Amino acid sequence: MNNLATTRKVSLKEHIELIFEKDKNLHILFWALLFIFLIIIDRSESPLAIRTIKSLISVSFFSAIVYLNWKVLIPKFLKKRNWILYIVSLLLLALIITPPKSLSFYLLYNDFPNIQQYFLNNQNILLFESIFVGAASSAFKITQDWLSHERDRKELQSQKLESELNFLKSQINPHFLFNTLNNLYALSLKKSDDAPKTVLMLSEMMRYMLYECNDEDVPLEKEINYIKNYLELEKIRLGNKSTLDFIVEGKPNNLRIAPLMFIPFIENSFKHGINHQLEQGYVKIIMKIDEDSIVMNLSNNKSNQLVTREKNKKSGGIGLINIKRRLKLIYPEKHELNIQEDPDRYSVDLKIILT
Repeated sequence: MNNLATTRKVSLKEHIELIFEKDKNLHILFWALLFIFLIIIDRSESPLAIRTIKSLISVSFFSAIVYLNWKVLIPKFLKKRNWILYIVSLLLLALIITPPKSLSFYLLYNDFPNIQQYFLNNQNILLFESIFVGAASSAFKITQDWLSHERDRKELQSQKLESELNFLKSQINPHFLFNTLNNLYALSLKKSDDAPKTVLMLSEMMRYMLYECNDEDVPLEKEINYIKNYLELEKIRLGNKSTLDFIVEGKPNNLRIAPLMFIPFIENSFKHGINHQLEQGYVKIIMKIDEDSIVMNLSNNKSNQLVTREKNKKSGGIGLINIKRRLKLIYPEKHELNIQEDPDRYSVDLKIILT
């Protein structure tokens, strides 16, 4: 029972604190400014002390309407789309608030019969003020909730995109690790003198993937250098039986790009091209760098025997699926991707606008 009582007290306290929430200071400032404003516009001949008390009474009743509307009527009726009940409740609240407010003014101006008579004859004005304040507070609350909802929605969307990108990158990195280790394994079997050089390049590649690729973007120059190392590893593994061409036109300068955007396509050209060629296989990559964009043209030949095999087996799909998804997330409407696959040739044309 004690625990239950404690819980109820905490809940009540939290409910009261919600009146101001994070904007407590703004609320206080608003009512203070309104209080001063009401004193300034009061043109009656009454003393300043009475006008000050009158403004304080007005602010008290106005704030009562606003917070009762926000914390009771809107949650109970408006948010549940009970429009008629909400309007009726708001009107009843104004009707209930007006008489005590009018009485307070009447007693305050006890020494001013003319002003007392004014309040008696014009209670409809006080009623209209209460209704107006209630309606204005509803409009403000609806707008505030909508803006808050939009902000939360965008923040949630941003977090979702970031989580998805991190997940896709976590899938990509092991994919490269397995392939580069396979290259080193092949060299070890051959007892090649290129093994130490390969380990050095592999170390540089892994450092790039594990550390620098954690950033949202990396210098384009480092991404190109990573591709060069990858191709060097493939040249060592394949020897002279295949032709690998990598041409870079233009200078990277200070351009930056999301990491590992090109490798999945290049790796795919090896996996489904040269790796199945007995001889005269080729991979040709041309990168054209402009002031604000980069274009990659990639092509490779394919073994005729591979066509029949690919119809029955879907291999290497995870890399391409992930990179297409990353392109959509990171460069929406800022990239063009065209993949063409013929029986004896595979080509990729990818353009990314980097600014």
